[in-house]
Amino acid sequence: MIVDDILSKATKEKRHVLTEIEAKQILAEAGINCTDTRLATNKDAAVALSEEIGYPVVLKISSVDITHKSDAGGVKVNLSDKTAVEKAYDDIMASCTAKFPNADIEGISVQGMAQAGTEVIIGMTQDPSFGPVLMFGLGGIFVEVLKDVAFRIVPLDKNDASDMIHEIKGKKLLEGYRGQDPADIPFLEAMLLKLSELVDKTEGIAEIDMNPVFAYKQGAVVVDARIILETSY
Repeated sequence: MIVDDILSKATKEKRHVLTEIEAKQILAEAGINCTDTRLATNKDAAVALSEEIGYPVVLKISSVDITHKSDAGGVKVNLSDKTAVEKAYDDIMASCTAKFPNADIEGISVQGMAQAGTEVIIGMTQDPSFGPVLMFGLGGIFVEVLKDVAFRIVPLDKNDASDMIHEIKGKKLLEGYRGQDPADIPFLEAMLLKLSELVDKTEGIAEIDMNPVFAYKQGAVVVDARIILETSY
């Protein structure tokens, strides 16, 4: 299984933060829809992957030592051709190596540019008393300022997943507020249940952050993901 291989590799390397690519591989194995994200270790590979995935694309620095990629100049979006990808690759590497000269950089990830949708956040944390707890909320300002989120203890059932989505204050935005497309709520419920199953059967995960998740009229996709492991060393 991919999850076992990734967790074993991280443990051997004595690191507790997975790369975005590793996190998305684990989520994808659990049946959670993520943007196709692949690693390029040089500029030519970044161009080749971009053309294979299809423009426009997003480039991001891939390093467990650089958590806040945007602040490091490590993210370039909406790249529409080879020239843009080549420049973005050079700019990302220059910025990140200047700001984090000691960072272990494995390369740059290439992913398709996801169509914007209703932004939500889905995650998991370990509660000292209750164990793993799932979280759901609207993304952007709603989670950063208003803290409009719902929590449930793992494992979830279908009613739990439905209740989480419907109890947040901003649920009207998911129902198609002021002419916007409604979000595919059954699909989001299924994502919560799949995440619950992953967490329930996988030991050693301390935190999962799927942010943002773009929800559409049909379906949803995880655009960025982070997984932090429990440390035993």
